[in-house]
Order: sequence, then C-alpha cells, then structure tokens
Amino acid sequence: MASEEELFASVDALLNEEPHLPPPAERARLREAAGITQARLATALKTTTQSVKNWENGRSEPKSPRLDAYQRLLKGWAAKYPAPGAAPAHGPARTASTEPAASRVETADAPQTHAAPAAAPARPAFRPAATARRPATKKAAQPTADPRFPHGPLAVLDGDGCAYGVDGILLDCPATTVVELVEWTLRESGLGAPKLNRYGKDSDPLIVLTAAAAVKLGLPERLEGHEQRRSLRLPEDHPVVKQVVKAKWRLTQRGFGPWARIYRKAQGRERQCVQLAVLSWDALDERSWPGVTEMEPAGIARVLGVYAQRVITPRGSTAVSGLELMTALRPPTKPERDEETHNWVSSYNPGSLGTEPMDPAPPEATAEHPVVVGSGWTGGFLDEEAYQWVRPVDLLSDEECTLPFAVGLDLNTAFLAAAARLVVGLSAPDHFVGPMFNPKIPGSWLVDLSHVEVDPRLPSPFTSDGTRPTGPAWYQTHTVAYAQELGYNVEPIEAYLRRDTGAYLDPWHDRLKNAYVDTLADLGVTGELTDAEFLAAMERHKDVDPAMAAVLAAIKATVKGGIGKLRERPQGKKYKEGERWPALQRPTWRPDIRAAVIAKARVNMHRKMRNMATMTGLFPLAVLSDCVVYPSPGASPLDFLPYAASGKPQPGAFRLGPTPGLAKLEGVQSMLWAVDLMEQGYNPARHIKGGDAVLDEGE
Repeated sequence: MASEEELFASVDALLNEEPHLPPPAERARLREAAGITQARLATALKTTTQSVKNWENGRSEPKSPRLDAYQRLLKGWAAKYPAPGAAPAHGPARTASTEPAASRVETADAPQTHAAPAAAPARPAFRPAATARRPATKKAAQPTADPRFPHGPLAVLDGDGCAYGVDGILLDCPATTVVELVEWTLRESGLGAPKLNRYGKDSDPLIVLTAAAAVKLGLPERLEGHEQRRSLRLPEDHPVVKQVVKAKWRLTQRGFGPWARIYRKAQGRERQCVQLAVLSWDALDERSWPGVTEMEPAGIARVLGVYAQRVITPRGSTAVSGLELMTALRPPTKPERDEETHNWVSSYNPGSLGTEPMDPAPPEATAEHPVVVGSGWTGGFLDEEAYQWVRPVDLLSDEECTLPFAVGLDLNTAFLAAAARLVVGLSAPDHFVGPMFNPKIPGSWLVDLSHVEVDPRLPSPFTSDGTRPTGPAWYQTHTVAYAQELGYNVEPIEAYLRRDTGAYLDPWHDRLKNAYVDTLADLGVTGELTDAEFLAAMERHKDVDPAMAAVLAAIKATVKGGIGKLRERPQGKKYKEGERWPALQRPTWRPDIRAAVIAKARVNMHRKMRNMATMTGLFPLAVLSDCVVYPSPGASPLDFLPYAASGKPQPGAFRLGPTPGLAKLEGVQSMLWAVDLMEQGYNPARHIKGGDAVLDEGE
C-alpha cells in the first residue's frame, strides 16, 4: 500500500502540471457568450487572430505565460456563462437516461451496449431505416447542420446494410436493389448538403458502395470484359440497368459506371438525384485518394466526409469535382423578376461563365478543335505550359559542382496560388490587329519576345522548355506583361481579347485554399511554426493521420484536375479530327482560362528564381512544373534560402510555409547524383525525392 508521503507527492505533481483548458468548442462558446470577437481577444492576449482561431478549433494550444492568462479568462467566463443545462457544481448527480434503447445515441466506432438476452444476435435483424448513431464527443466545433440533411452529405454502404456516415453516424439501409437504395436515400436517409452559393443547387446525396454492397445489389464486383472495361460502364441490357429504367429512373450519358448518377426530373424545388460510387470499380483513384480503398467503411466515410465538408461532395474523379466546384461557387444563372409579367425568370448571373458553351479563339484551341479544322487555321497556338527545363551542364560553374547537395523545393499548389485574384475573360474573344498592349486585358497576343535577354543560367520565362523564343508567337497576357516588367518594349502584331472580364476563380481559390490550409493544420502543420519546425512537421505529417493525409492529396488533385478539365481533350479511338466532343458542350471548356493560370504560375516561378539569383547568387539546376532544384552547401533549404538579419525570410524569393505559393522540401540528393542525371539528359527535379515526380500540366 502506498504511504501518505507518496500519495501527497503524486497529488503535488498533478497540481504542478500545466493548467488544462476546456475543450476547443467550449472555448469558442465562452468567448461568444461574452460577446468578444476573436480579434479583440487576440489584442488582449498580445497574439494574432489566427492563433485564437487555432486554439478554438483544436489545432494548437497557447504556451505560458499566455496559457495562464487565457485559462484565467476562460474560468471567469465559465462562472458567468455556464453551459446550457449544466448541473450546479454541488448539485445532485444527473440520473441515467430512461429513453428507449432504439433511440439512444451510438457511434460507429464505439457502439453503446444494451442489456440483452445472451442468445440475442450481435446485430438486430431490423432497425428503423433512418435510425442514426452519433458520436458522443467531437474534437472541435462543427458547422451547424442543415436540418434537411441531418446525417451529412454521404454514406458508405457495406454488404450488411450498414451505411457509415460522417462524424461516426451509422444508418441502417434495408435496400436490396439499386432502385430501393435510391428511394431510401432520397426519402429516409437524411443525406445531402446545402448549396455553396445562394443561386446554386444543393449537393445530391452520395452513396459509396463497397464490393460486398455492390454484389448484394446485383452489381458485378468488377467490370469484366473488354467492352465494359473500355467504356467503364455496364451494358444497357444489364439487369440492374433495366431495373432502373423500368422504375422510371434515368442515368446520365456516362451510364452506370464507377460514378453513376441516377435521377428523375425535379419536382418543384426538390431535386431527385442520387450519386453512386462503386469502390471495386476504381471510383477512387489511388493517385488522388492514396490508401482510401483499403480502409474500413467508417474510415472511408471520414475521408470523403471531410472532403465534402471542406471542398464539395465528390461527383466523380477529383478533376470532375474540381470543375463542378467552379460552377457550384459561380452558378450560371440567378432568379430575376420580369418587370412586365412580374414572374420570376432565370437570368445571367454576373461573374459566371453563363449557360452556353463558347468557342475559343483559334490560337487558344487545340489542333483537333472544329474552330481550327473548319477555318484552316495555320497561325500557331498558345503554348502556355508548365516548366520542363534542365540547365545545360556546360553552364555549371566549378564552385557549383563542388557543393555537396542538390535540394528540391516544391511550391504548394502553385496553380491554386496563381488562380488568386486572376482576371479572366467572360465574353467571346474579339480579334484586333496591331493593338497596344494592356496588361489588364485578358487574352492572347501574337508578339515577338525573342529580343528579351535573360541570364542563360535561368530558363526563359516565355517557354515551357526554357529556350529563348526565336520569333513571333502567341502568349497569354501574364507572359507578355512579364516582358514589360523586365523592362522590355512589346509590340503585339494581333490579339484575341475579351471585353467582359472578372475574377471568376476567386471563390474557387478561396475555398480550396482554406481546405488545404485547414487540412495541413489537422496534420500539425500551421503558419505559426518556425521554418525549422515547419520542415520537421512536413517530414512526419503523412504519418500523423493517414486519413487526413489522403484528404490533403485529394485537395491537391482537385486543384490540378480542375484546371486540366478546362481544356479536356477528346477521348476514344473513334474520334475524328474536327468533330465536336462532349466536353465542348459545357461553358467550362475554357482553354484560355487554363492558359492564364499556367502562365501566371510559370511567371511567378521565374520571378522567384530571378530574385533568388540576385539575393544569393544561386541559380537552379532544373525545374519541373512547381519543383525547382538548387545546388546547396547543406542538406536543408535553410542552408541556401535568403534571410534578413532579423531572421525573417527575404520577400520576393522562395519562402517556406504551409499556404499556397510557399515552398516545402521536395527532396535531397547529392550534387554528384544531380550532375550525372543532367549529363544523361534527365531532369533531376523529376527524381529528387527518390522516384518519378508527377508533372503538373493541368491535364
């Protein structure tokens, strides 16, 4: 038995521990109850508003002496504003709930146990279809749920009829056919998500089918046969497809494939549409959703649920979701009252791309586009692509070759950073001959930039392979503007310009940026870290929470894929040059917007490399899209990035950090390794992290 001295020593140790704060959600509640803003609290505690936000969502904790002051404040507020329904400190204990067992709260990962006869089955034969089991606690404050969709945006259905939703919700689905599943989802599941824009549409509920669930519903576990695999959909004579049609439901043109959308014509304001995703049919690409298909259903629901809440309910590949997010945030139409009839009619929503597809200017199109083939256009095309450049080995100095390391930097979601405040054209292109260049007008310019001198140890900012232009060529506005920024005169020969303009991608950028930063923060990577702490956090972030790491990968794939979908090329061996392909029928087929994003990203990269050369005397060895490799005296970016005497990063050069456009470590190899690859004609940026890097072409 422990002695009194030992017990008192243990108690004293507890008293001397760091003070404990209430849960993050309670911190936010107390502050709001007191009527204090996050900014005012930050001022009182001599910190930043972002720090207060992080404390209230559980991403970080304050440190002494700020911790002690914060705890004192929260204790004072707790005395003034007790939680609703909280029992007095010395009041009687609350009695156990007497509600019926069928309505008790449960979670998927920690089910409540109920008294039952020993012979009772582990899972009841039937429970009410919409019965939900919810988690008892949550890590941080969650947004208020829409009462129309109490069970979140989606569920993962397993073969035993359990539908796993977000936040540990578990629903019982009695459906045994696809038709029954669709009707249960719309009538009883409580699944769906509210619209992202006041003029938009609610997100349709998503049901993700495991292999066992697919087989139970009469679907094949895998799509078999050459024709089915090639087209990635069931044939029209498949029994399940016949059942759907017989019940007067419809499938979209892509049919019943890995992502099947089943719908009926909307009745009034109520949409009748359910999105299905079949996991065993490769609905979730391993490159975009690493490790997700190997997770248990509850884990899959968690990953997809976080993505749905931060980005959008998945509607297909991450590329499809990225493109549809643009429309969801900038709906093409809005209701407007007709002055003559006083009826509400659908009208153009300013700032959107409208409802009708728009043909590009010939130099903005692809070679197989009808605009090119039908007109016989031979005037050349825009070549605004991401960098693929390696510095000639004979331009390496002896001093560079003696440095021990080659260090790769990767810019976080460079295309997303380029989309910020990017003005693009919203109307059809108009042709001009001999126009005066205006950097504020988006469009395509035929101009000769061969006279622009750039240090040969840097790639040309005007071409993707970094070679110097040899004559007139078509460029996007940002590329030509950069030539002016370098101090050179530009005289366009002709141009295709758009009169109506706007920052179409702004809401898309803002939502994806917040999703990216919030998910990194969940993995322990925040803007409050020092550069050394940031590098350490990034090295281990994928191991902190594999599920959130998968969400992060999906967000990055959404950015790249969404931009690539703006210029989706024709697919299939039967396509003939000059024919219109399906992607051309949507208003979001806009190769000029894709070109603007990539041109701005490439110019941003060149500007940073030029500033690095001015500040440090260092020149890159190679660039691949958003990855740049530098010779370095040490194995860390801290050994060659420029810092002021105060220790702060120098503005204008590459900087480390978790936000889009800032850099992280891509990989480290020996300088000898890098030079050897360069001599063989390979790009070190592709292999710097020990494998083949993915080229972010926006495809």
